[in-house]
Amino acid sequence: MNNGLVNAIIAYIMWGVLPLYWKLFDDVPAGEILSHRVVWSFVFMGILVAIQRRWGDMKRIAASRSLLLSLAASGLLIAANWLIFIWAVNNGHVVETSLGYYLNPLLNVLLAVVFLREKPNRGQWLAIAIAGAAVLIIAIDYGRFPWVAISLAVSFGLYGLAKKKIVQDASVGLLSETAVVLPLALAYWIYLAAVGKTTAWTLPASMFVQLLLSGVVTALPLLFFARAAARMALSTLGFVQYIGPTIMLLLSVFVFKESVSPVLLVGFALIWTALVVYAAASVRSTKLAKVN
Repeated sequence: MNNGLVNAIIAYIMWGVLPLYWKLFDDVPAGEILSHRVVWSFVFMGILVAIQRRWGDMKRIAASRSLLLSLAASGLLIAANWLIFIWAVNNGHVVETSLGYYLNPLLNVLLAVVFLREKPNRGQWLAIAIAGAAVLIIAIDYGRFPWVAISLAVSFGLYGLAKKKIVQDASVGLLSETAVVLPLALAYWIYLAAVGKTTAWTLPASMFVQLLLSGVVTALPLLFFARAAARMALSTLGFVQYIGPTIMLLLSVFVFKESVSPVLLVGFALIWTALVVYAAASVRSTKLAKVN
């Protein structure tokens, strides 16, 4: 659990297969799914923090205005990301969600250079250039402005930057983030009940139990991600993220039967080439640092 790379790989594999889970709730509006996701994530994290006996940390957060504001910002960012992702998956835009998470590592590198003063070496810059060209090819081939992809990339990129700057235990931090958006989720429940548009509560018992598990499904990859973000350079973490959208892309083709052009496959090959170049450059840089 102390290895940042292992934590990152686990998190991105989990996120990669998430479309399979959200597709179970095609008949439930995205906003309603999001409200349940927030509430049950809060419940799951509350139980986890209680088991860990870390309620003292929650009191410390409540006493720090700056920390509260930082966690509020990260909570709103991840909630926005969840909403866009759920809507896109359930409306047949899995390919575009994949594009969004292909864009995100490039944004991570930019954020790392601008805000964290990280300095990629020449080989890593070459990998970034290859990946950037691949994403540009994919975006042009897509044929229209990919607002879903851009929104996903920006919201999750800023969330990753926020997590990098918040020095906080993963479990306590995630509970705080969900606590920030919990009132909004509960207010939305009240609104749906008032206008008679609740859908989730009318699901068959087996489906509703699966929706209850959205708290676990949501929290686990975020916990792994938080641990990875605390132990890895943001730019490196961004490149490991290509695992997630690659899985999503494969699901969109072989499971959801979305159309994929040959140009998209070329972009896909370029991105994996960039991954290999980036990994090789990172290994070489580590070896040189040890020698010096």
